[in-house]
Amino acid sequence: MRLAASDLEDFYASRLGKAVDFLLMKRMGDLWGDCKNLNVLGMGYARPLLLGYAGTAKACIATTPHLGRETAWSATERGISACLAAEDRLPFADGAFERIILLHAIEEADSPRAVLREAWRLLAPEGRMLVAVANRKGLWSLFENTPFGHGRPWTRRQLIAYLNDHLFQVTASTTAVHLPPVKWGPLAAGAEGWERVGELLTPGFGGVVMVEAVKRLYARPGGGAPATVSDVVPGRKGVAPLPRKEAEVESVETHRNSRVDRSESARFHQHVADLEA
Repeated sequence: MRLAASDLEDFYASRLGKAVDFLLMKRMGDLWGDCKNLNVLGMGYARPLLLGYAGTAKACIATTPHLGRETAWSATERGISACLAAEDRLPFADGAFERIILLHAIEEADSPRAVLREAWRLLAPEGRMLVAVANRKGLWSLFENTPFGHGRPWTRRQLIAYLNDHLFQVTASTTAVHLPPVKWGPLAAGAEGWERVGELLTPGFGGVVMVEAVKRLYARPGGGAPATVSDVVPGRKGVAPLPRKEAEVESVETHRNSRVDRSESARFHQHVADLEA
């Protein structure tokens, strides 16, 4: 049985949920900046991560397939529209979004393949998608008192391979949320300290796997693995560079330099600061 949107909303309203939101948003800030003037879509239950972009993005839309008791979403008052729809048949035009976030989207999906196919359809050419799932190697996948203890957890290697097989080009990956999955106030208050210690001592065992990918408009000839590239993308703290074709590195970086505004948004960071407080 899938978690209802109301259950997810209750978790992210708790002190532990706010700490998780804060840690995930810090990683997203390293990857995407403030998404100024871009159309951003959240699939699954990505509303907590969309709040930081509501003041700068051209449009922010949160979709969820979850059913349950009626949930009042105040997100619409902060520049986020809410949409309840089937996860593999969303009412948007092809290529409508430059950024897509999948949070609690594929772990419990009837067909992860169908969800990713729909995300590929909605993503603009060379658009960027971030998938966040429970880490099979982390403690969070073992505790049912949080949303990350439900459904199918993934390892980073599994998720990267799955995205590569579904016409996405993986560009970065990391793990996050080294905070123990315990609902105790003092632990949540020290979330940033737990994250620094976890990154140093157990970098692959965070509770959440985060993988960024771009939309690929072609299939690799012969289906072989891409050639390794040792270049580290500048300005992307806390993420691991992955093998890519040399020609694709140049095209991706050109796209980033020409179309992505990496200025720091005061509203985005104010929201992160509010979560930290």
